[in-house]
Amino acid sequence: MANHKSALKRIRTSEKKRVLNKYQHKTTRNAIKRLRETTDKSVAQTLLVEVTSMVDKLAKKNIIHDNKAGNIKSKLTKFVNAL
Repeated sequence: MANHKSALKRIRTSEKKRVLNKYQHKTTRNAIKRLRETTDKSVAQTLLVEVTSMVDKLAKKNIIHDNKAGNIKSKLTKFVNAL
């Protein structure tokens, strides 16, 4: 257990961030799955814009790596263009 006041605060803040990051990551993954299940191109294009924004935010906050974000966006764009 932590002995210093600052260490106790760090534990509290890191737990809050962990929960928020987990929520954002899971929400983005669900949005990606929804996009992949879509068969209508117009719906997929609107979803692609939303998902791309979500992925960029995750990369900006270092929840996922920048290259992984690029790979996800590239694959999803190819998927939507192929519809």
